[in-house]
Amino acid sequence: MSDINTVQKEIIDEFSILGDDRESTIFYIMELGDKLPDFPDAEKVDENIIKGCQSKVWLTTRTEGDRVLFLADSNTDITKGLISLLIRVLSGRRAEEILQADLYFIEKIGMGNIIGSQRSNGLAAMITQMKRYALAYQSKMNAS
Repeated sequence: MSDINTVQKEIIDEFSILGDDRESTIFYIMELGDKLPDFPDAEKVDENIIKGCQSKVWLTTRTEGDRVLFLADSNTDITKGLISLLIRVLSGRRAEEILQADLYFIEKIGMGNIIGSQRSNGLAAMITQMKRYALAYQSKMNAS
């Protein structure tokens, strides 16, 4: 598995091909969301909703050994694409890697200009929730 910065560079390269074509970029983000694994309907409950997102975003997590795995879904295509990017970068990492991750790809691809302030706030809420899960796992592992 590539490290976090390598994955971020791959994403930056993919988005650079699209240039400044906002419509193509949004379409690409929505395509990325389509590639997320199916999210179980039974997990679409209030306690899995990320607070602070205008759209509904459900996020669950589990561990495999010392790795944190994320699964998510959203009721809007663009938001589903955004969470898919975060999962691509953060899922399968150790908790400490997630907590220390500098997600610079978001700024490098001009995401704030693409999605606007409401979705930018939601994106920040998604990152915060993923880091909270990582912190909880790290605390749990340190207590063992």
